Parts: sequence; C-alpha cells; structure tokens
Amino acid sequence: QVQLVESGGGLVQAGGSLRLSCAASGRTFSRYGMGWFRQAPGKEREFVAAINWGGKSTYYADSVKGRFTISRDNAKNTGYLQMNSLNAEDTTVYYCASSRFSGVGILRANYGDWGQGTQVTVSS
Repeated sequence: QVQLVESGGGLVQAGGSLRLSCAASGRTFSRYGMGWFRQAPGKEREFVAAINWGGKSTYYADSVKGRFTISRDNAKNTGYLQMNSLNAEDTTVYYCASSRFSGVGILRANYGDWGQGTQVTVSS
C-alpha cells in the first residue's frame, strides 16, 4: 500500500496555471504507474492523465490534452500535474492515484491507492 498526499490546489484566474504535487510514501512508488483523476460534485470520478513507472509513457484525456502535463520524479517519490490555460470547466477536486501496474492506466480499477484530493477553482 502507498500513501498519497496531494498539494498545490487553489484559486486561479481563467487562463492561469497551477502545478499539483502528489507525495508518495510506503510501497515502492517508482515501480508503478500513477494517474490523476478529478471529480465534481454529483459526478463520476473521471480520468485526467496517467504516466508509467519510468515516466516515459503518458496518456491524457481529450479535455486536457495540450494543456496539462503529467510527470514524476521517482527520486523524490513525487508526481506532478502541470495545468496551463485553465478554464472554469477545470474547477473540481483533483486526486492522484497509484496504479496496481507499471504501465499507463486510464481506468479507475487500475488504481488501488488514492490521495485525499485537492481543490482547484478557476474563476472567470
């Protein structure tokens, strides 16, 4: 099991940027893929981005492709989500997750450990 703690959320104006961090402890973080999801009130948790164990393979939801970048620093046991050109539709709680596998996964079922979430609010 791995413990995950997100940080970096907050309030930003439309068109602005934020970088979320996900600090991991416990199970060897570097051996597994990781992902970012988001969930608005009353909606399903949706996939945002994923990265494989080594950081060389990534995948994005169409809604964030070209604006968001997922990365990781295994030496620091930390994952990141750089979010640029934010808009009001990006307002929600963001969760990082550690995969059960080493590759890229887009399904919630691929992930066994989740952080507590961090709120991102984009003002127009």
